[in-house]
Amino acid sequence: MAIEISATTRKAQGTGASRRLRKANRVPGIVYGAGEAALIELDHNTLYYALRNEAFHASILSLDLDGKKESVLLRDFHMHPFRQQVQHIDFQRVDAKKKIHMRVPLHFINAEIAPGVKTGGGIISHVLNELEINCLPADLPASVEVDLAHLDLGHSIHVSDVKLPKGVAVAGHHHANDAVATVQVPRGHVEAAAEAAASEAASAAATAAAAPAAAAAKPAAEAKK
Repeated sequence: MAIEISATTRKAQGTGASRRLRKANRVPGIVYGAGEAALIELDHNTLYYALRNEAFHASILSLDLDGKKESVLLRDFHMHPFRQQVQHIDFQRVDAKKKIHMRVPLHFINAEIAPGVKTGGGIISHVLNELEINCLPADLPASVEVDLAHLDLGHSIHVSDVKLPKGVAVAGHHHANDAVATVQVPRGHVEAAAEAAASEAASAAATAAAAPAAAAAKPAAEAKK
């Protein structure tokens, strides 16, 4: 079921008009795509909490504009530099017959049973947190799962390993061999191991250096007897 958001047509334009809207707890926006662009305004609080929902950013939305519903995608929004205030928002109309290019979040699962974590003591590092995809609107997933269950220490899962839903293809700048997640020994453990190895090597070197001197001292001591 599509996420719904309501808006009304915005009559006034310009910086002053937008400032007055924000003071009235409204957010100026625009809907573009097929047909003419429409200037809109939305309730700030409703929109602010909708933006906190991950699915709102990667789903087909049902925009109710003056009582008429149309399918749209969230394309951009601007926040105030330091206030929790949405300044502006952009939506794009969706054509059900045309493929869309979207970024969808990656959800990592089974990290706790990955061999590199469970038996190797490693930690998972997320190289990518979202993936660019291409698909028809009806095939758009809200997120894509990445299964880490078989990830060994020092190994990576690549873009080519990610299982995509039917009708969805990787798009954008991604390459098949790009890493999505890796499992590595924590840096502190590596440094501790290196220090221990260095200390052991220094101790061995000191022992080796002392051996000839001890061997030379033994005959001298026996001669004195």
